[in-house]
Amino acid sequence: METRLDDLSGMSAAAAKEYIFHHIAALKLAEKNHAGLLADLEKWEKRGELARSRHMPDLAAEAEKEAGRIRARVEDAQAENADLRAKIEKMRKDLPALASRERSVDPDLLEQELLIALGKNPGDEIADFKAVEADAALEALKAKMGADVPDLGNNAS
Repeated sequence: METRLDDLSGMSAAAAKEYIFHHIAALKLAEKNHAGLLADLEKWEKRGELARSRHMPDLAAEAEKEAGRIRARVEDAQAENADLRAKIEKMRKDLPALASRERSVDPDLLEQELLIALGKNPGDEIADFKAVEADAALEALKAKMGADVPDLGNNAS
C-alpha cells in the first residue's frame, strides 16, 4: 500500500507542522530551480535569435534544440511545483482537524493534580473507596443479622 505525501494520519499536530514545513522548504527550492530554468531558457532563446540574426543556421538550430530541452524541463518543474503546492495546501487545511483530535487535557494527570491539591496522596482514593465499601458491607451484614435474630422476650411490659 502506497503512502500519499499529503497524508497526515497518525501524526501529532507538532510532527505534522514540521512535515509541512519540510514540504514548504522543498517547494521553495523547487521554485528557485524553476526560476533558474527560466533564466536558462531565456538565455538559449536569445542565443538562437542572435545566431539567426548573424545568419548562422546551424548554431540557431542547436540553440533552439537546447531551448526545447529546457522548455520541457520548465514544464515538468511547473507541474511538479503546482502538485506540491496543492499537497501543501491540503495538509494545511487538514492540520486544524488533526490538532483538534489530540487530547488537550490528560484526565488521569488532572485527577492526580486535584488529589494533591486536596492534600491527599495519589492512590489514597483507592483506600478511601475500599473503606467505604467495607463500611457498607458491615452495615448490610448488621441489618441482615438484626432481621434474622429472633426476639428473645426482651420486651418490658
